Amino acid sequence: FLRDGGAWGRLSAVVARDGVEGYCTLGEPEERPLSDMDVVLMRKDPPVDLEYLTACYLLEHAGTWVVNDPISLRNANEKLYALHFPDFLPPLLVSRDLGDLRAFLAEHGEIVVKPLSARGGEGVFYLHLQDRNVGSILETVTGWGRHYVMAQRYLPAIRAGDKRILLVDGVPVLGAMLRVPSASDFRGNLVAGALAVAAELTDRDQEICAAIGPALRAAGLLFVGLDVIGGYVTEINVTSPTGAREIKRFCGVDAADLLWQRLEQGR
Repeated sequence: FLRDGGAWGRLSAVVARDGVEGYCTLGEPEERPLSDMDVVLMRKDPPVDLEYLTACYLLEHAGTWVVNDPISLRNANEKLYALHFPDFLPPLLVSRDLGDLRAFLAEHGEIVVKPLSARGGEGVFYLHLQDRNVGSILETVTGWGRHYVMAQRYLPAIRAGDKRILLVDGVPVLGAMLRVPSASDFRGNLVAGALAVAAELTDRDQEICAAIGPALRAAGLLFVGLDVIGGYVTEINVTSPTGAREIKRFCGVDAADLLWQRLEQGR
């Protein structure tokens, strides 16, 4: 919240443990100015709605280092930010016009349609020309043409997995994970039942990171997750990217530790 021109928070000391149950204990909350803190980690999950954007506005007045940068969090929509790097994108369309979306489906035969501000595969649909639900789905996801969505050409490589690559201050962590969809779903999201397996960075992945990493660093986006399917970037996750625990387990590289080392260096 904002008080006398500065951002404050209701803060609790936390004791963290490595486990599924009882993983943390919170102390008694107290109100303190965020300027008392060395750094504030902004890791609220989507949706990126008005409340999220308002929190970012307030964090501009924190009087301390906020990671990821709140202005860049507002600017870097997780679906749209990748448009700055067109060489690495699959064919796509951003529209709310039902006719445009139908034409895109007719052009590509199979597409994926997703809302612009959700998470974890929520509201994501696979459509094909023989699907008799196309009209109903497009009407639903666009709110009868009121809301923009992204349509991407369906990438068959998703069956091999959706690769998550973590970057710390623009530099890729030397390890990755593939999220392989379940047999009954097309989405490569762990919360949607996908299976996480170990992966390595390919030459194409390194090329992608070399192009995108400097822009992330310049924007103050210190901890970012790229989603790559078949060599194409499908999303750039800046709000609360996950995968650090899985990559550490699979590859022995601790992305969280790398982030803390970077934070200890200061701005």
